[in-house]
Amino acid sequence: MYHMTAFLAGFLLDLLFGDPAWLPHPVRLIGWLITKLEHLLYRDSAPLLRGSILTGLVLICTGAVSGGVLLGAYALSPIVGVVAETVMTYQILAVKCLKAESMKVYDRLVNGTLEEARRAVSMIVGRDTACLDEAGVTKAAVETVAENTSDGVVAPMIYLAVGGPILGFVYKAVNTMDSMIGYKNDRYRYFGRTAAKLDDAVNYIPSRISAWLMILSAFLLGKDFDGRRAYRIFRRDSRKHASPNSAQTESVCAGALGVRLAGDASYFGQVVRKPYIGSECRPIQPADIKRANQLLYLTAGLCEGACLILLWIAGCVL
Repeated sequence: MYHMTAFLAGFLLDLLFGDPAWLPHPVRLIGWLITKLEHLLYRDSAPLLRGSILTGLVLICTGAVSGGVLLGAYALSPIVGVVAETVMTYQILAVKCLKAESMKVYDRLVNGTLEEARRAVSMIVGRDTACLDEAGVTKAAVETVAENTSDGVVAPMIYLAVGGPILGFVYKAVNTMDSMIGYKNDRYRYFGRTAAKLDDAVNYIPSRISAWLMILSAFLLGKDFDGRRAYRIFRRDSRKHASPNSAQTESVCAGALGVRLAGDASYFGQVVRKPYIGSECRPIQPADIKRANQLLYLTAGLCEGACLILLWIAGCVL
């Protein structure tokens, strides 16, 4: 009951408050640790081994600190423990933050300039944005919402349900390492390989659960969404990505909205060839960012509800 209470309360706090800039966030601390360890460990010799050591140290530190905080809080009293677990759960989820950052792009596209929209989208994507037109900016924002529905919401929610904030923060550490050193460029091709492969592994099942929940959301939302097409494009295009996971929710979102996503993109000045995902039933438009967020919120709600039901059943059985 303590875990279920914190699980629900943390989710509601995230929906209400998101990630305030003034509030220190543990993921930033994880990012700081990764940067420091990279500075200490990165050398041209044995980059795969050194990157693996970094990955192991980050996971051990993250698990130890989050476990110490949580167990210490529950040792004081159940109330203190539930409060601590609620706050930790809240900090692991990113529903409102994802919506808020993507809607800044929408606002600049509708009420600002293209240059402002490019700056806004550069805050949430890893690709080069300086040469993107309006459609390119919109597509980048929609893709980010779609992909992070799994990485930033459903996957951490699943790991929170299974192993509480300790496993939740360990997952966030894997995700953060992948976003910082998981690139296939000259510097990180071997140094970041362990982190990238681990990220693929921990997201394999959650990304597919996310896709099916998003398909259900498309059916439930109706009107501007096509559940049947979402399912059809998912079956056709969910493997059209170098990552085994990224195209899962992207394909569903593309099908639900009737737009075409992905395609070639530039990273650090180099064009990366990618296949298109989805069929262009109509041109993509800024309002699709709002629609992608509708899919995000309903998918998150469905996952939260499913996890709570499974936790209740597990509690009854145990």
